[in-house]
Amino acid sequence: MPSEDLRAYSDIVIEHFQHPRNAGVLADANAVGEDRNPVCGDHMKLMLRIEDDAIAEARFQTRGCPAAIATSSMATVVLTGMSVDQAAQLKRQDFVDAVGGLPKAKIHCSVLAAAALKKALASHSQSSPVGRSA
Repeated sequence: MPSEDLRAYSDIVIEHFQHPRNAGVLADANAVGEDRNPVCGDHMKLMLRIEDDAIAEARFQTRGCPAAIATSSMATVVLTGMSVDQAAQLKRQDFVDAVGGLPKAKIHCSVLAAAALKKALASHSQSSPVGRSA
């Protein structure tokens, strides 16, 4: 258990921190995005496998506080099965809401998931035949 007091977090945050979903490397990812918070040092790598304009699988690797890990975990759950267009519309508040809220001092953790998602989707559009310039 970390030195951080978990009582400030929702049950969803605690559950996803203690039992993260979809953690690890996605070997056949075709979209990858990373983001880092230079102030606190949290770092997230989001890997997606996109098939037929939908997110077939999502995995993450995150180093950070419980809120960063939980938000990363929940992001993969929310994203799996979602269309690329729907995913592109997600904002950081959507990730905050998905984990049942975050303490004000930890809202920045949701930025990691939103920023990594944006970068992953951009990497996919750049590598797909439709998204490439001729």
